Amino acid sequence: MLIQHTLDRLREMGLHGMAQALDTQRTHPDVQGLAFEDRVGLLVDQEWTLRQNRRLTRLLQEAKLRYPAACLEDVDYHHPRGLDRGLLRSLGTGEWIRAHQVVLISGPTGVGKSWIGCALGNAACRQGFSTRYYRVPRLLSDLALAHADGSYPRVLARLAKTHLLILDDWGLAPLAAPDARELLEVIEDRVQVRATLITSQLPLDSLHAAIADPTVADAILDRLVHHAHTLVLKGESMRKVLEGGASKSQRQGGEALPRRR
Repeated sequence: MLIQHTLDRLREMGLHGMAQALDTQRTHPDVQGLAFEDRVGLLVDQEWTLRQNRRLTRLLQEAKLRYPAACLEDVDYHHPRGLDRGLLRSLGTGEWIRAHQVVLISGPTGVGKSWIGCALGNAACRQGFSTRYYRVPRLLSDLALAHADGSYPRVLARLAKTHLLILDDWGLAPLAAPDARELLEVIEDRVQVRATLITSQLPLDSLHAAIADPTVADAILDRLVHHAHTLVLKGESMRKVLEGGASKSQRQGGEALPRRR
């Protein structure tokens, strides 16, 4: 009776992990022989693990990653595309996010820029950083809607607080002057206070020409390019490589392996 009362109190206080662990201990006689401190430690560990898992789930949901299952452990280094294993390993530690730095990933269509960006976003979530993924056209559309409904200041404030902002498909189409100024507002709020990751099909030396207003282009690139970590990808589209591998496997009567990028 007493133990049930304790379980109820733990659940009422929101300590569901501890309640679950305590209930489990009742059915495992070997736990009864542990010291009091060890049993309490098991309860605390279960509560901590449950809260960490819930937090990770929430962060991944809020990140809205294009590839939510992408992770650095699954990066494919076998196909030559200019991947710097050492740089990716370093970025995976999250130090660049703590230092409020910028990562620029460029390369042709299909080489895995977005996937790697999402893998870094996944790593950020696993380390407890708030993350938000946007394709640049979608971000500009959302900002236009925010202007219309009066939520623009709140949207900017929310973006400014996000530890890591991923801007995918930068320069997919030339940026008109109004759109460039919108992006400048977003980036200005993040300089040296938050981390930003950008992917683009354009070479770094072509980013300036893709912005209609040269003055705004100077301001944006001054805040992004200097001291940024750059990853320049090359080679054949991974979609073609993976589809070719899957077709070959199917022709041989087997199943294709899980896709890695």
